[in-house]
Amino acid sequence: MAKTITTDELANRVVNREETLILDVRNTDKFKDWKIEGDSVEIMNEPYFNVLDGVEPIAEKINKDQEVIVVCAKGNSSKMVKELMEENGFTNVYDLEGGMEAWSEHLEPVKIADLNDGGSIYQFVRLGKGCLSYMVVSNKTAAVIDANRMTDIYERFAEKKNVTIEYTIDTHLHADHISGGRKLADNTGGSYHLPPKDAEKVTFYYTPLEEGHDITIGNTTVNVQPVYSPGHTIGSTSLIIDKKYLLTGDILFVKSIGRPDLAGKAEDWVGDLHETLYSRYIELSDDLIVLPAHYSFVEELGKDGSVKARLGDLYEQNSGLKVDDEQKFHRMVTENLPPQPNEYDNIRQINMGQMDPEDKKQREMEIGPNRCAVHG
Repeated sequence: MAKTITTDELANRVVNREETLILDVRNTDKFKDWKIEGDSVEIMNEPYFNVLDGVEPIAEKINKDQEVIVVCAKGNSSKMVKELMEENGFTNVYDLEGGMEAWSEHLEPVKIADLNDGGSIYQFVRLGKGCLSYMVVSNKTAAVIDANRMTDIYERFAEKKNVTIEYTIDTHLHADHISGGRKLADNTGGSYHLPPKDAEKVTFYYTPLEEGHDITIGNTTVNVQPVYSPGHTIGSTSLIIDKKYLLTGDILFVKSIGRPDLAGKAEDWVGDLHETLYSRYIELSDDLIVLPAHYSFVEELGKDGSVKARLGDLYEQNSGLKVDDEQKFHRMVTENLPPQPNEYDNIRQINMGQMDPEDKKQREMEIGPNRCAVHG
C-alpha cells in the first residue's frame, strides 16, 4: 500500500513538535540552501542518484523499521527512493506529496487572539518559506494583510468562518514573494490597499494605505490604523489593530530587522530604517504585540505555532534594536546583507503589475527561503 504524507499532515507534526525524521534526496546544494525545519525535526541529505545502484548509503543512517519521510523537489524522486527502500526491507517509509514545491505553498492558520469587540485575528504561517500573513475578522467582515499568492486558502478560510473579505492590504511592495492581495480583492470584490510611495510604477488601481486614514473592519469596531514606517521600502507602512497588535511588515522581526536594499536603495533607505526603529516605533506602547510579515529561524515559532513578541521585549532582546549609534547601525545593516531573494526584481515587477507569468513560472520563482532580514 502506497504511503504518502501531505503537507497538512507534515505541518501539524512541525507545529506540534512531533519527532520527525526526514530524508531529503535533492542535490546537496539545493538542500543546504533551503530545507524543512522544525524543533523536533531531524533531517538528513542523500542525493537520489547516490542510491540508484543500491540503498546502502541510506541503510548506514536509518534503521529499517524507523519511520522516515522522503522528500524531493516535486514528489517524483521521493516516490522512487521510497519504493527502492521498501524493496530492500524498510517498513515505515513515506514520501511527501508534491515535495518541496508543495511545502513552499502550504499555509498553516493559527489563531492569535480574540479582539475586544468579538472579532479575531489569525496568522497564516508559510512554514516552507517563512512568510506570515494575517486575517482580521469582525461582524461578518474580513481584511487580509500581506496575502501570499495562494489566494484560495484565504477564500476557503473566510467561507469556513462565514465572513466576507472586504479589504486586502499589503504593508509594502514585496520582493521575496508574489503578493496575492490584488488577486484576492478581485476574486472577492474587495478593495486592495498599498502604500502610495511604493506604488509609483504600478499598472493597476489601488486604494492608498496612508497614515491618518483608518480602515474599519465590521461595524465601526476593529480599527486598523496605518503608521508610516519606511526603511525596508520607502512606502513601508505598519498597522495597529485593536490598539494592541502591531503588524510590522518587513521592518521588524522577532530576531532580526528588515533589509533596505531590495530596490537597490540600501544607502538611501538605511536612514529611514533607523528612524523607524529608533524613533517612530520606540514611541509606541511597549505592550504592543509585534506581528511581522516574516520569520527566519524555526525557534521564532511559539508553542502554538505562531510568531509574535511584545515590542518592549524586542527592544531588550533583538540585537538590531540595540545599536543606537547611527553610523554603527549603517555599517551593521549594509555590511551584513544576506544573499538577495531568488528572482526578487522580477517578483517586484509582478507585484507592480508589469509582468504576469503563468502559474508554473510564478511557483518556480518563489522556490527557496525568504531573505528579507538583516541579522545583527
